[in-house]
Amino acid sequence: MHHRCDPRAAGVHGREEFARSRAIRYGRGRGGPRARRGDVRAAILALLAERPMHGYEMIKEIEERTEGAWTPSAGSIYPTLQLLEDEELISGQEIEGKRRFTLTEAGAAEQAEKAGERTPWDAVRADAAPEQILLAESMKKLHHAIRQAFTAADQGQQKRVQQLLDETRRKIYAILAEEN
Repeated sequence: MHHRCDPRAAGVHGREEFARSRAIRYGRGRGGPRARRGDVRAAILALLAERPMHGYEMIKEIEERTEGAWTPSAGSIYPTLQLLEDEELISGQEIEGKRRFTLTEAGAAEQAEKAGERTPWDAVRADAAPEQILLAESMKKLHHAIRQAFTAADQGQQKRVQQLLDETRRKIYAILAEEN
């Protein structure tokens, strides 16, 4: 039996709808701005043009500069750092237990060619609707509160938080199900 979102269930039109729903679900299409492939690379080089950094620092810096609209994952940052190091555009050095990266001469030359271009975080922020930036900020604050519930709340409080989160999730899905 095919699920109603399964592309095999409804011919070509069903496959197109399935692809559109997946695009929205995973942050593409009308679901909001998504950094284009290659932006991680450009962001790393732009950040390192300012000062040496380690990977986690880059993630937080990009998140801050986009006002929460883009937080690249470690799974995108670290492989890109390795690629840039292989291309000899950056070099990494172990300092105080963390690998700090700096631009090489070749990396600095590549960045100099891009002087005056819009930075990746400016591009993401420019493409983000104000509502999306506010929603991202609310998500960040909620995540912080939930983390505190794991460590500071007793079992009864944790149960109430869990129930509130379940209710909130259902209400969000109800909003998303509304006709536009």
